Amino acid sequence: MPDDADSRHSDPHVLDQPWRIWSSVAVIGILFSGILLGVLIIPLVQGRGAGLDVYTAICRALGILPGSPAEPQSSDRTPPTPVSQVVWTPGVLQILARADIRRGRAKVQEVCVSCHGETGVSIAPEYPHLAGQSGAAIYKQLFDYRTGSRTHPLMTDIAKALEEPVIADVAAYYAGQPQRNPNPLTLAESHPAIVQLVELGDPRRNIPPCGACHRAGAGGPIETPVLAEQWKEYIVQQLNLYASGQRRNDVYARMRTIAAKLTPGEIDGLAAYYRQGFR
Repeated sequence: MPDDADSRHSDPHVLDQPWRIWSSVAVIGILFSGILLGVLIIPLVQGRGAGLDVYTAICRALGILPGSPAEPQSSDRTPPTPVSQVVWTPGVLQILARADIRRGRAKVQEVCVSCHGETGVSIAPEYPHLAGQSGAAIYKQLFDYRTGSRTHPLMTDIAKALEEPVIADVAAYYAGQPQRNPNPLTLAESHPAIVQLVELGDPRRNIPPCGACHRAGAGGPIETPVLAEQWKEYIVQQLNLYASGQRRNDVYARMRTIAAKLTPGEIDGLAAYYRQGFR
């Protein structure tokens, strides 16, 4: 009979046992290295470049926290104010009713005329025309600037320096200025789809007609601005700000909801339509 040593050497299961051990060690090593690389080393390197702490970078890599370790964390620096603090109480409406146009003109001459013009016709597309807007529309925007619900590098500080009655005075003065009379020769026809958005909206996308609120005397919310004869560039800018959520002082998020459904072509077409002076 063969001895025990010969039987161990001739048993194939005994012969491949070292290879099984080493292959298992190799697989475990590769697996551990992959985990170490994907969950610890790469997230730490990427997180450092994105300004993330170790815990956040690892949690993002594991899917516990949203986002990528390679992307910096977004920070919201918007003042913690409501969408708009304007409430049309009887007291506010009385302030508007008692506004003094002469005082408003004096304040306009002092702080507003350089950008919005003496008669409410602005000097550049980044400043909206104010002539012919309702007093409530101008008052609301100035008050929103004053409280931080809407922000602007210039308007925020200017509005904060105005008392509420003075805001009403300025609003009343500009509201009394006539809208411009556009040259009929400059008016071009708008695409039928744009005219439909203005007059009928798009029920399939739950978009109401623009003219239902933004036409003079339309009967919409009293703070709604008239868009006729406004700068095209300004309308495009504001619609894009609404669509992206960067501007949020619209009541009940009306404009954010609508603007987010418009295509870039529709935004440009609507801005061109109103720039032409249509009502």
